[in-house]
Amino acid sequence: MAEQKPQVQCRVRVTRGEDIALGPGKMQLLAAIGAAGSISGAAREMQMSYRRAWLLVETMNSCFLAPLVETATGGRAGGGAQLTVEGQKVLEGYEAMMQDVERVAQRHLDKLLSNSPLAPKTGVAKAPDESN
Repeated sequence: MAEQKPQVQCRVRVTRGEDIALGPGKMQLLAAIGAAGSISGAAREMQMSYRRAWLLVETMNSCFLAPLVETATGGRAGGGAQLTVEGQKVLEGYEAMMQDVERVAQRHLDKLLSNSPLAPKTGVAKAPDESN
């Protein structure tokens, strides 16, 4: 079996002071809210509590001048949540940024490994040589 080429895995977080405004989990939550039409539905899909999802949305909304998620109070028509135009732009922009980041990082990794290759992967961890 041929060994797979090493791949870069980048996780980018955008902070504002102590708050994490954007990151992979928050972007996954935004996408899930867009698909589910509610914070509770997105939370269920992501197997997180509604409270945790709500707090993440509050953090994102407070970090931007315009909210990323709008909520509607429940009742006869039902509640729900949707991405604002700004939220959709941020989600798309983050995804585009991550594609660029990973492309650049992979290029750097390829250059690094051309000079200093990784050892082949084996099934058993190699014990350090203590004879020296």
